[in-house]
Amino acid sequence: MEKISELGFWQRMAAERGLIILFFSSAGCHSCRIWRGLLREYEMTREDLRVWEVDAGIDMGLTQEFEVYHLPALFLFKDGRYLRPLQVEARPQALHRLVESVKDLPGEEQP
Repeated sequence: MEKISELGFWQRMAAERGLIILFFSSAGCHSCRIWRGLLREYEMTREDLRVWEVDAGIDMGLTQEFEVYHLPALFLFKDGRYLRPLQVEARPQALHRLVESVKDLPGEEQP
């Protein structure tokens, strides 16, 4: 899992290939700690997926751009293109099923 900031975010995203889960979190968020562990484990099981973590309290511009009001928040990208938000229970099997079911769908309009 890589921590990223809003500086150069879109340029870097445009150059990426494969799947990226953009994970908005905060240091004091208990649910975020649970998701962080789950996402780290999930990332290790997939060669085609990376997780980028954004600290919502520090990178507020990106947090507002994605209209994040509740933490944690997850968004899926493929080959640098926005696909959709991911809303799923914090279980590895549920996350995997959701990612697999939406990864080849056309993207939605970005928030």
